[in-house]
Amino acid sequence: MLNLGILIIRLILGLSFVGHGAQKLFGWAGGSGLKSTGGFFESIGIKPGFLMAVLAGLSEFIGGILFTLGLLTPLAGIIIAGTMIVAIATVHGKNGYWATQNGFEYNLLIFAVSIGIALTGAGTYSIDALLFG
Repeated sequence: MLNLGILIIRLILGLSFVGHGAQKLFGWAGGSGLKSTGGFFESIGIKPGFLMAVLAGLSEFIGGILFTLGLLTPLAGIIIAGTMIVAIATVHGKNGYWATQNGFEYNLLIFAVSIGIALTGAGTYSIDALLFG
């Protein structure tokens, strides 16, 4: 059951991050795409905005794919956790803890889950298990 639980966590979190990355990179699923995301980044002092939007989108997209597949899971967890650190530092941290005030509650939860899985491993149902035993 433990491995099934880890798989569920990986699938939900990983696919969510693939989606977030696709929103930034391609404007899919109601996303704003690179130009608008870059403009937002510039407006909050993250420069150059377009390049940072590309890097954020790629981190979310690639990190999400790796996490979903359970491939290089420690790296994937660090990539996802890193995006959450940036989100907390640049957008949510100043708003306090609770998500209802646009705080960092949700970001911290994602950080904890991604680092927790990075530390415990991807479980039996993963490419890491196939490749590295």
